[in-house]
Amino acid sequence: MLKELELQVRFGDQGYGGIYSSESLIAVLAEVETSFREAMADRKFVDQFEELLRTFAGRATPVMFAERLSDKYGRTIFLKREDLLHGGAHKTNSTIGQLLLAKYMGKTRVIAETGAGQHGVATAMTGAKLGLPVEVYMGAVDIERQRTNVKRMELFGAQVHSVASGGGILKDAINEAMRDWITNVGDTYHCFGTAAGPYPYPSMVKYFQSVIGHEARAQIIEMTGKLPTAVFACIGGGSNAVGIFSAFEDDGDVRLFGAEPAGVGNDSDRHAATLTKGSPGVFHGMHSLFLQNTEGQIANTHSIAAGLDYPGVGPELAAMRDSGRATFGAVTDEETLRAFAELSALEGIIPAFESAHALALATRTAGDLDPDAALLVCVSGRGDKDLDEYWHYLGSLSA
Repeated sequence: MLKELELQVRFGDQGYGGIYSSESLIAVLAEVETSFREAMADRKFVDQFEELLRTFAGRATPVMFAERLSDKYGRTIFLKREDLLHGGAHKTNSTIGQLLLAKYMGKTRVIAETGAGQHGVATAMTGAKLGLPVEVYMGAVDIERQRTNVKRMELFGAQVHSVASGGGILKDAINEAMRDWITNVGDTYHCFGTAAGPYPYPSMVKYFQSVIGHEARAQIIEMTGKLPTAVFACIGGGSNAVGIFSAFEDDGDVRLFGAEPAGVGNDSDRHAATLTKGSPGVFHGMHSLFLQNTEGQIANTHSIAAGLDYPGVGPELAAMRDSGRATFGAVTDEETLRAFAELSALEGIIPAFESAHALALATRTAGDLDPDAALLVCVSGRGDKDLDEYWHYLGSLSA
């Protein structure tokens, strides 16, 4: 059983979060909140959610001691294996919860946005399981670099809409999904992919993803007899991060680290390092940190990891940055590719490019921690989807 439900409208002294949406969505957001509260108090709903996590998603996922990686870096490194979840990433936790909620609300159609395709895949396969038709909005650029996931969504029966506007990436797919939702609020549920957007989505997605931290805390204590020294997760919008951080946020001795994309380099403007270089603003229904110009226009971003290629971040992580509870570091594409290859060669695990950001930050930070430190890294997804991009990158270097 997960921790008792807590819904927050605002986060931190800056009041991140809130509801900054069109008038036509205010009523449906209130409906989502009310229905979510009712569902969480409904034992039948909670039992069904937990049963599907076990029998459909394959929870619990293990925590694994990465022996060879630990030997190389001289620190004890553990991996929370969300890559082993059905669908290949942590996204399945939230899509099960949200689509069950859609049925609870009587919605007959589900829409979603996706970047790397993992949230789209998770929504599509959960929709197939629960008998809900799914339509997914995906940037044209991301479709080109994640074609395998597009085919998976289509095999599950989902309709994939290519979004060519803007940069053709995740933020543009979210824009189109929100336009669809505004037009079809009566019968449609928007399955949002991360712990961001207007209230109640940040807290609701955190609740569904908190199973990651809930399990990891118990598992690492059973394995070592103590809490980890530091916990690492990648940051796009932040759902896997708030999920694993949730179990340790009240433990002051456990350091929390988030890895976000520096793109082609820390001195370049081709990045998606919102927590490192962003400023307060309003976008996608929330007050948070965003990459934007002085007039508040949202910037184009770049990351080799399509799932992190987003110019904002969830409001809770923005508040954690301000308070100092979590430390955030930017990881370059080059560092990411090195970590991707290293985990594959040393541990026989191909991580998603997104997860490789967290691994790169963990190995970079390891030497700054005490010799007896235990590091826990969330491997948020598997890297099958990124193999073509990896070999393409290597080929471009040798050309």
